[in-house]
Amino acid sequence: MAQTATDFDVLIVGAGISGIGMAAHMGMRSPDRSYAILERRDDLGGTWDLFKYPGIRSDSDMHTLGFAFEPWRHEKSIADAPAILDYLHRIVDERGIREHIRFGHKVLSADFDSATARWQVTVALADGERKRLTANWLYLGSGYYDYDEPFDPGFDFGAFTGQVVHPQFWPEDLDYAGKKVVVIGSGATAVTIAPSMAKTAAHVTMLQRTPTWMFSRPAKDGFANFLRKWLPEKVAYDITRWKNITLQDKGFKRAREKPQKMAEWLHKRIRKIMGKDFDVTPFTPPYDPWDQRLCLVPDADLFEAMKAGKADVVTGRISAFEKGGVRLEDGQHIDADIVVTATGLKLAVAGKIAVSVDGDPVDFARHFYYKGCMFSNVPNLAVVFGYLNASWTLRADINSEYVCRVLNHMKASGAEIAVPVLAADHGLEEDDVFDFSSGYIQRSKHIMPRNAVAYPWRLNQEYVIDRKRMRDDPVDDGILTFRAAGGQPERGSELLEAAE
Repeated sequence: MAQTATDFDVLIVGAGISGIGMAAHMGMRSPDRSYAILERRDDLGGTWDLFKYPGIRSDSDMHTLGFAFEPWRHEKSIADAPAILDYLHRIVDERGIREHIRFGHKVLSADFDSATARWQVTVALADGERKRLTANWLYLGSGYYDYDEPFDPGFDFGAFTGQVVHPQFWPEDLDYAGKKVVVIGSGATAVTIAPSMAKTAAHVTMLQRTPTWMFSRPAKDGFANFLRKWLPEKVAYDITRWKNITLQDKGFKRAREKPQKMAEWLHKRIRKIMGKDFDVTPFTPPYDPWDQRLCLVPDADLFEAMKAGKADVVTGRISAFEKGGVRLEDGQHIDADIVVTATGLKLAVAGKIAVSVDGDPVDFARHFYYKGCMFSNVPNLAVVFGYLNASWTLRADINSEYVCRVLNHMKASGAEIAVPVLAADHGLEEDDVFDFSSGYIQRSKHIMPRNAVAYPWRLNQEYVIDRKRMRDDPVDDGILTFRAAGGQPERGSELLEAAE
């Protein structure tokens, strides 16, 4: 693709899993439409290229975090970042996507001009130059968190003289061999870092304010690897994917229906590793399983590090950071040469892009989700926000496929604008957009789009149902309205006022 081209049918923001998935689906389903991927970094991969902390890996199996159209070929289904990047690079090369990616292009703003049915997109290049691109559609595959700024819990490191590191900005030259490390946090990042650093550190303490429900499983999927020996690769992959989707769905629903039974089962698995008399208090949260996302412990690596005396888990609140360590409110002192603040991410909507329609700013917190893909009264824009109770890519796949259906319908009907119209007096009953108690979710609800109880004005957490609806329901459903550019009665401010 000529780098001088400035107008496209679709501009995709982000060359991570979501953006690459959309490009692949366009190649399969809407091959006559032009597109470009705008990536602010110098390489593709998104999260998997950004984070460099020890042991970085998926916390979902790659038969569901992988794409529906591209089998996962590695032996391990819980994969590390290099293996995931290999997978993504192979896809962009084999499908001719790389030539469509423009690296070093940070999207600053996007304004939809109803008269021309074109997004006017302003990007900043690596050298500081600004550039204007246009497109009929804007597809945001920019992820869900702030790439520039992590969550700051407000720690005062006071007299601590050691090194403080945040996983989002991991120094490549950090030497922790033979050192004492405190990893603050109990989420997926902390659970990944602690056993990985424990391999060479003198000792690692995972310091948690609140325990997390943890689930251990082998990094290798024996069922998948068995099938691959006897069946065609795609068939084996599809069967394993179906199996994992089904198990995820059943496990989540069982946790919600019988939380005590699920808690007992999770504790039983831990005691099977650690011994029948093991005190599971550090792994007993004050909330039910799946009120927050379960933490995956592949090959029991955290528990094995604990058994070897290389790591431990301490629950407590920090009183102060002192010379040589951390003081807890109960008086306990934990030695530390290095403190890792795995305290969570800061969420961001639409990649922090300044989005507007006919010059009027779009406040996404005033708009309802439409099919977990578009937004009420915002034209020609789609986004990916993955599942909280399943793999991110499951939503990325069905959203990409759906947008291609919309693009094809627009071409067939001669429409240039597609907008989910919601009247100002809609009377929708609102629902909690994220029924999860995780800190990073609760901190960010005020910036999140709105969610209704009734479909299609919601972001569902049921992949199997969503997939069927997105594939089978008519595109022209009487809500998603199609029309030509210019002359329409609803323009800029009127569309945004209706969102209220």
